[in-house]
Amino acid sequence: MSTTTTPDGQEPDPANGFADQVAGWLAETTEPAPAGDVVGGADGAVSRRVKAMRAEVAEARQLAPLLAEEAPLALDTARVRRRRKQGRQAAALHALGQDPAVRAWQAARWRLVLTVAGGVALVLALAWSTAGVQRFAAEGAPAWSPGWVFAWLVEPFMSLALLTVVAARAFMATRGRPLDDRRLVRVERLFVGLTLGMNAWPHLPGIADTFTVSGLVLHILGPVVAVAVVTALPIVWNAFAQLDHTTTPDRAETAVTPATYRGNAPAPAPSLPAAPPALLARARDLITTGTLPAAPSARALRKTLHCGMDDARAVRDVLKEQA
Repeated sequence: MSTTTTPDGQEPDPANGFADQVAGWLAETTEPAPAGDVVGGADGAVSRRVKAMRAEVAEARQLAPLLAEEAPLALDTARVRRRRKQGRQAAALHALGQDPAVRAWQAARWRLVLTVAGGVALVLALAWSTAGVQRFAAEGAPAWSPGWVFAWLVEPFMSLALLTVVAARAFMATRGRPLDDRRLVRVERLFVGLTLGMNAWPHLPGIADTFTVSGLVLHILGPVVAVAVVTALPIVWNAFAQLDHTTTPDRAETAVTPATYRGNAPAPAPSLPAAPPALLARARDLITTGTLPAAPSARALRKTLHCGMDDARAVRDVLKEQA
């Protein structure tokens, strides 16, 4: 029967447990391995996976206290700051757009844009009809003959006369005094009618050698556009002249104050729009000169003053009250 001895050659003490003695011996002779050290292989080399895990754990221990900080969450990101800047700029532009001077500038700019667009369309339309008028005025004269050359001047001098009338009405309309004289309107219509007739005549059925609808439409297109522009521009100018660029507190409060429930209270009577002073003064002048009757109707006022029906009704009501 063999006996177990300790590394120093002594036999284990029977009074103590054998397991306790072995544990103590191991504690004295073996050095503790570092925490988390996992040895792989006989040579004790550390694997790549262990090294990566150690680096991840070390990084996590450093990041944990930093992630608990609330300071980074209180800072705005670049996107938030950009959106806040855009919001403030939009609010400033909206407030600036309510300024009467800015609103007047915007109206003047749009009136200029519309006038230039209409003027270009009118010039191009008259230029389009020049060839048709030249063919009508030449009456088959040979090319480069005196009659053929002078025929090219018919449309330009009529166009200049027409543009003179249109420009005069434009300037007066921007000053709130539209030129609605019947004689001037007749002169304007005369020039447009002559241009239309001279363009359409050679292409009418029974006159043209070969009548086609497309040929007739193409030759009257220029005069038709000219008529539309000449008719529309004075109305547009007069509408711009009647604009009120001021903002009153009553309008602002009405726009933002919500409606409240009033139970069974009677509904207030609808208020009529105030008559524009310029239209009212113009209507009085026309009544004085006899162009309008003493008590004109809203339809007559709308047709004569070139305004909307609401403004015409307002002018009519004011004239009735004053009468």
